[in-house]
Amino acid sequence: MTSLTFNYEIALLFGAIGAGLMVLSNLMKRMVPLRLFALAANSLFMIQAALEPNWVFFGLQTALLLINVWRLWSLHRLLKSLERAHADTSIKDWLLPQMRKKKFKAGDVLFREGEVANELFYIESGSVRSPQFADAMVAGHLIGEIGLFSEEHVRAATVVCETDCVCYTMSDEAVYLLYVQNPQIGFYLIRLIIGQLRTELRRRPLVASLVTE
Repeated sequence: MTSLTFNYEIALLFGAIGAGLMVLSNLMKRMVPLRLFALAANSLFMIQAALEPNWVFFGLQTALLLINVWRLWSLHRLLKSLERAHADTSIKDWLLPQMRKKKFKAGDVLFREGEVANELFYIESGSVRSPQFADAMVAGHLIGEIGLFSEEHVRAATVVCETDCVCYTMSDEAVYLLYVQNPQIGFYLIRLIIGQLRTELRRRPLVASLVTE
């Protein structure tokens, strides 16, 4: 058996194992095992490409490996921050790093009543107002979560920027993906939402008395 033939057969073996790991990664329901299996598959595909050699395929797998390493590290940071989170933990401590920053002008409509709820908002600066509520919502408010988790999945109110605003946003898909990655996030979101509702009720004694009757 020549050296070239031996290298080709070894390359096929690494490729076959890598393909198997890649299939397994797509069967994983949790993101950490998915990324780990994908990393292992990328590593084996890189060895296969080096033995053949196929430098285009090697470069592709190197890029995918780096992406998976970055995704796994980001997930690791998120899970660590979730472990440290408590009922009174600020959203800034764990959710904002996963969100996208957007700027809005005064008068911009964040969302309208009856629209499909597909995005979560956190107000970093500025204030927004809804015709359905008396008080403006200012920095530190998480908005849009009710529609996101409601059965109808639609907006219950229209929200307009009262001033220029800086918001952090996250799509419903990203929120659900985070939940799949770590079901504990559901409990933290519930705690944060309830905490925010309690704050609002304390600010509005009349509403609080009507709700508790």
